[in-house]
Amino acid sequence: MDLVIFDCDGVLVDSEPLALRANAVSLAEFGWPLTDDEIIERFVGRSHTAIQDQVVAQLGVERADAWAARFDALHQAALETVLPVEGIVAALDAITLPTCVASSGTHAKLRLTLGRTGLYPRFEGRIFSATEVAHGKPAPDLFLHAAAALGVEPGRCVVVEDSRYGVQAARAAGMRSLGYTGGVTPAAALAGPGTVLFGDMRELPELLRRVGREPASPVA
Repeated sequence: MDLVIFDCDGVLVDSEPLALRANAVSLAEFGWPLTDDEIIERFVGRSHTAIQDQVVAQLGVERADAWAARFDALHQAALETVLPVEGIVAALDAITLPTCVASSGTHAKLRLTLGRTGLYPRFEGRIFSATEVAHGKPAPDLFLHAAAALGVEPGRCVVVEDSRYGVQAARAAGMRSLGYTGGVTPAAALAGPGTVLFGDMRELPELLRRVGREPASPVA
């Protein structure tokens, strides 16, 4: 392994429950009530553009724009309280491999959440957003972009993800992945070829050492 690629929301910062609540409240207000499970299935791990497209299809353009403003207001207020994912700071302290962030969020959001949690300096200059590529997760574009920017072959990267679409993107990129099951996405949705599941960030350094000793092989 030459590079560890971290997702941000749900992996580095514990923001997914905050977004989940803001989505549930705002969508219900606009007449599209979804359960938490439905929101996780549809939205978690997707880019803002991909989510907005779904809302436009359901509500129409004008109401989708109004929903987006309401969601943003709720979400921004909730992010005032965002914290690092439990155990991630100790894990990062123990990881010696090069690292970067590749997130479906915008750079503005990444600066906000990583900044509030004190993690931004750890990744500054190595932060990639889905806004930089044509297709967000589950397409491989973002992970391939991050690897190319840092001069690392895809087969020598490992991705740390917490969403169905994130692990699918890692597989499509030919990268191994570690699926964090301590977030909102069920473990069964993360399971698949080339993915090792784990539930505690304190396990991450040893898992990376173990994966690094394994020979690289194509991910199906």
